[in-house]
This record gives sequence, C-alpha cells and structure tokens, in this order.
Amino acid sequence: MKVLVIGGGGREHALVWKIAQSTRVQKLFCAPGNAGIAQHAVCVGTGAEDIEGLLTFARSEGVELTVVGPEAPLAAGIVDAFEAAGLRIFGPRREAARLEASKVFAKEVMLRHGVPTAKAAVFDSPDDAKEYVRRHGPCVVKADGLAAGKGVVVAEGPAEAEAAIAEMMEAKAFGAAGARVLVEERLYGEEASVLALTDGETVLPLLPAQDHKPVYDGDKGPNTGGMGAYAPAPVVTPELLSRIEQEILIPTIRGLKAEGVTYKGVLYAGLMLTQDGPRVLEFNVRFGDPEAQPLLYLWAGDLVEALEAVADGRLRDVKSAWHPGAAVCVVLASAGYPGSYRKGFVISGLGDLPPEVMVFHAGTALKDRKLVTAGGRVLGVTARGRDVREATRLAYEAVGRISFEGMHYRRDIGQKALKNGSQ
Repeated sequence: MKVLVIGGGGREHALVWKIAQSTRVQKLFCAPGNAGIAQHAVCVGTGAEDIEGLLTFARSEGVELTVVGPEAPLAAGIVDAFEAAGLRIFGPRREAARLEASKVFAKEVMLRHGVPTAKAAVFDSPDDAKEYVRRHGPCVVKADGLAAGKGVVVAEGPAEAEAAIAEMMEAKAFGAAGARVLVEERLYGEEASVLALTDGETVLPLLPAQDHKPVYDGDKGPNTGGMGAYAPAPVVTPELLSRIEQEILIPTIRGLKAEGVTYKGVLYAGLMLTQDGPRVLEFNVRFGDPEAQPLLYLWAGDLVEALEAVADGRLRDVKSAWHPGAAVCVVLASAGYPGSYRKGFVISGLGDLPPEVMVFHAGTALKDRKLVTAGGRVLGVTARGRDVREATRLAYEAVGRISFEGMHYRRDIGQKALKNGSQ
C-alpha cells in the first residue's frame, strides 16, 4: 500500500521510520519531510497546511492511508476534506480537533462531562484579565489557540501574570491565538503525558511518558515545544494509568460522542498528578513531539495495522505490543530557541553511533551535500535500554558525539524517572 505522512519534524520522522518497517507498505511519502525523513520516504514539496495540494497529491498517487502529524492541518479540517473525497486518513476531524485548537472549548468539554481539571476563568479583555490576576495568587495564563506549545506561562505572582497577558493579548505574540486567554488555578504535583489511540469507541492507552517543556535544566526558563521525553514514566503506575483511562480518557471520548462528535486518532492528555488525583492540564489531538520518539521506538507491533484500525473504526481488534525496557529522547536545539535563532550550521557526528540509538531529525536540511540546522529543535537523540538509567546513559553518550555551532540541550532528561524509582 501507499502511505503519506504529513509534517516535517521529529515526530514525523519517528512516524515515517516506524511505518517504513511495515511489510504492507510498498511506497511511503512525506510532505514536506526533512533531511532525515528523506532516508525512509519520498519527500514531497507540499506544505503541511496546504490541504488542497495534499488532497490532489494523495488522489494522483493513489495513497491508501494518510497520517497527519502536526495539529495545524487537523485544526484546519484536513481530515474532513480527505474523508469527503473518500480517502482514508488518520486523525480527528475539525470539530474534534478543537480540543487542542481552543483551550476554552476543551475546558468546557471537561466541565460538562466531569473530567477532572483546574478551575479557570476566560477573558477576551486584557484589562479584565489583569484585574482578575491581581486578586489571585499563583496562576497559569494560557493563550486560547494554537501556539506551538509555547502559549502557556506559569506565573508566580500578579506581575508575571500581567506581563503574560500583555504579551498574549496586547503585543499579540501568538497572533489570533491570544485574542482570548484562560487564567487557571495553579496545580501542584508532577506532570505526565498519557497518549491513547481511539476510534471513537475503543480507547487504547500507550505507555505513559514525561515531557520536559522548559528550555533549561531543572525545568527553568520559558516553555518550548519540548526538550526531551522518556517512556515509560514510573510515576504513572499501572493502577494510576487505569484510573486515568476510566476518569479522563473514556469520559472525554464518550462525552464528545454524546454531543455528536466522534473522535478518531490520538488523544493526548497532559496531566498534573496532584495529591487529589490526576488533573488535565491540556489535551492535544496528535502524537506529542518529542513523546512520539521514545513511544514509537518502544512500539513492537506493526504501526500501520493500528493506524488503519483507528481510521476504520475497528481498534477493538488491536493489542499494543512493546519492547521491554525504556526509551529516552534528548532534543538538541539551536542557540536562542525558543526565541530567535540562526540556521545553516553544519551538523557532524551522526555517522558513528551505537545501534541502540536512533537520531530523529526535526529542523534539518541538506545544503551543498552537507547536513545543516534548519529549525529551533534540530535533532532528537533517542536510545532504548534495559531501563531508564541505561537508556539515558546511551542517549547522552550519543549526544557527546554530535555537534553543531550553538548546540543546546538539557542535561537532566530522565532524572525524574530515576527519582521515582526506575533503575
């Protein structure tokens, strides 16, 4: 069969790498792809948000399954367009994708269906929002719309909250995404990510993972798209995972269905594990990046079979299978990220890495036959080991062999797992 993957980051490289292993795939395309993806698939020059162009390409090439990586085309209705044309596609329709495209919509869905989450107030006036935060303690300010994982500020006090409101609503740092903001109570505990495949009926949780959003060690500095991740996360015990499935994932899917919205694809629950139980911080409607890298490195089955089952509404026939041990992904970023950064620096050291290590490309390109940096997050160095300790050691050993000008990375990816009892 012919498969098209949409996107060009580390998540899409992981998807392409795993899909290419299926014996059922004869030809694999990626739009637009990157230098690493080009090793496994034919890269197409069509942008991830060019829905008409992607639809035309899929029709002309006889693509039998399209897999959407990033959130923007999902929010724009790519699944609706492909399904209307009779093409099979993996991902939620536009109305379901509002779970990520609008934090206000997601909050309202959770409140209607009893899904545990933080208390929040919604504002479309910066003055009203500032007045509100002056009367409250530590809070979290969130842009309503899509902001590439960066539209969230955890404020220690009113001054920091007011500054975040001004940046989002007045300076329009995230464009229309910041026209409305949520101000949430700040929850305390440890964060975790639980992703699940769902066809609108069956929910199949994947291994729990932990992302590392802030740019610096110790969770310091501004939020990024993600500086590293690992799975499984020992803080999410089997008992807790079952509770998350029963209290969060299933009620959300069933609640949407009761409102006439069938959710198919990946449902990603970003959670705070509080003393009172798990609480939803946010929903995403696609594989996380970089959570996809360790999760797909650990996936032992045929991913194409699972993706098809979701699209066809027969996920009940699929069982997840995992490699033993753990996987850790360390993101190598450009200097200045998540702010402004320079591109075009030559990347070296990828030719001599251990077999347990896979480097997923994110912001890379080929220039004069040399691999160069082309984005904020450049590479995701991902290792699999007997446990988190070994996977972490292997990942950082590989990181030590790679270099490009201004290379920045966190040095504490995986430490939370060791603190929580994983060896």
